[in-house]
Amino acid sequence: MLFWIVLISVVVMLGAAFAVLFLQNYLAAVAAASVVSLALSVLFVALQAPDVALAEAAVGAGVSSVILALTLRRVGLWKIETHQDKD
Repeated sequence: MLFWIVLISVVVMLGAAFAVLFLQNYLAAVAAASVVSLALSVLFVALQAPDVALAEAAVGAGVSSVILALTLRRVGLWKIETHQDKD
């Protein structure tokens, strides 16, 4: 069972990491980066390090995502494209 949890967590981390690299929307890339951090915290729980997992989830997914999103807003890159905007 532990093997499958670790395997799924690693696959999610790799998928989200590639999504960060190839997404055109910056806000979506920030969300994908927080998914990487959450999957890493699941990995830390599987390795029996719940204190490290809690810190990773709080800082990596929580605080870093908020700071990056606020930075995107401040810089002016906070745009969510819709199908109407592309026309």
